[in-house]
Amino acid sequence: MDGRQWRSTIAAAQAGDRRALDELVEGWLPLVYNVVGRALNGHADVDDVVQETMLRAVDHLDTLRDPDSFRSWLVAIAMRQIRDRARRRTADPLEDSDAHGAADFAELTVLRLQLEGQRREVAEAVRWLDDEDRQLLSLWWLEVAGELTRRELAAAVGISRQHAAVRVQRMKARLETARGIVRALDSSCAELGRVTARWRGQPDSVWRKRIARHIRGCVRCDVREGPGEVVVPAERLLVGLALVPVPVGFTLSLAFGGKTAVAATAATASVGWSAKVLGVLAKPAVAVTASATIVAGGAYVVTQTPGERAPQAAPTTLSTARPPAAPVPGPRAPRTAPSPSPSPSASSAKKEDEDLYGSVVDAVDEAPAPDTPPGALPRRPESGLTSSGGARTVMNHRGDSVTFTGEGYVLVRWQISPQYRAGALVMPSWTGLRGKLFHVASGGGRRMDDPVSADGRTSGMGGPDTGYTVLPDGTQQMWQNEYFYLDGTVTLTQNERGADYGITVAPSTWDAITEDVTHGPDRGARRYGLVRDDGKDSAPVPQYVTRETPKDAATVAQRSEV
Repeated sequence: MDGRQWRSTIAAAQAGDRRALDELVEGWLPLVYNVVGRALNGHADVDDVVQETMLRAVDHLDTLRDPDSFRSWLVAIAMRQIRDRARRRTADPLEDSDAHGAADFAELTVLRLQLEGQRREVAEAVRWLDDEDRQLLSLWWLEVAGELTRRELAAAVGISRQHAAVRVQRMKARLETARGIVRALDSSCAELGRVTARWRGQPDSVWRKRIARHIRGCVRCDVREGPGEVVVPAERLLVGLALVPVPVGFTLSLAFGGKTAVAATAATASVGWSAKVLGVLAKPAVAVTASATIVAGGAYVVTQTPGERAPQAAPTTLSTARPPAAPVPGPRAPRTAPSPSPSPSASSAKKEDEDLYGSVVDAVDEAPAPDTPPGALPRRPESGLTSSGGARTVMNHRGDSVTFTGEGYVLVRWQISPQYRAGALVMPSWTGLRGKLFHVASGGGRRMDDPVSADGRTSGMGGPDTGYTVLPDGTQQMWQNEYFYLDGTVTLTQNERGADYGITVAPSTWDAITEDVTHGPDRGARRYGLVRDDGKDSAPVPQYVTRETPKDAATVAQRSEV
């Protein structure tokens, strides 16, 4: 969920539109609820902190100058309220009665999202973290899931991106320790049973240290010391997870903490409530949304939760190119692209005697054997390309774009940087296509998921130490160099959100592509390249291409319809 998509709604709410304000609250309450709920792990104060956050956001909405920054602004408010609550409660520990009355957010996460296996283990491990680590994890969890960027995380915590990277790494290390504790407590280790004989079942720092000390010296409890299930890094487990739904019956009073509209009106001068927002909330209204009812006086009551989700399996392989989670809708199914080299992007059987442009679209594929030479690249006309970015365009930031016009080949070279920020990758997209665009070859001597470590756990997509960059379901795994052929005009936009990456884009030639893809292991490359072009209109079209020019290029559909 991106604040930029809410620009018109935010502007309308700032101008006093009640329906827009209702939509804003309904749309963003789940994000705030997840940040606060996970940071406080279901403490009895969760509802109060969520309410305080939303009240402050509503009241100060007219001070927000840039609607595009709404998400980071809202999360920063939530984190300030969490820290304020921590300072207020430092000398007032949670009473047992409060703990029993509060919903454990780890358990809510497991039940509401139907988590299993190692995903469940990560959710339950949160209980063992200290308050400061839980606060940071509440943001990092959403970053990895694609709901926040690293820049927004750092801003919410009030530190630089470099310092945020250091703190996230430390928190992740402690989270892995906590995951080990969860695994060990589920084991049948007799010695651990003696160690925890006097433990009352409530996670705390003292027992975390005792159990962790036992695990380090126990072969049965430390899975790293023996055979068994491979431990998947937490960031790979969290990619694509939905927000925990706000529970049925959750009530958010926008009537200024329970004040009536009249009382709030009388207090306007002293507390500084926004006159426009106050006027909106003072009007009787009932707005029924998809999952809530907003009634007269500004009370927001959740009346239903989203439908049941199927259990989500954890990723278990090094490759991050995954098949679609569900069949891709469309008027026609993709079919196999004929190629002299192994089939790179086949999706279904070829239609006889038909060469229809756009009938073949890239899809998840298997890499050919490293020592398999490619077929010959068909030569297409090269009258020349013009580029709005010059001879070479480096695109490292969201929104960077370049437009090509003419007839010729285009190189897109990938640089993925999980060491800076791992997690879900948002693919670049091609927009405003006029004419035809084909995906003709892949090269650079390697596919980005080719292993580079002896144990096979590290690749260009990341590793255990840095975390993994994960592609959207159904996205074709990229190679170091990807080559395209254009006859017309098109704009390529970098859509970085979540995982950190950059692309270098430049016009290329048939000769340069042929030299690249035929550079194989016998000359020091990890593998030969791959020719995808058949020289006809049945050659594959890349994913994320459209003839439209959307305001947000990141909204282009994966299944191209050209």
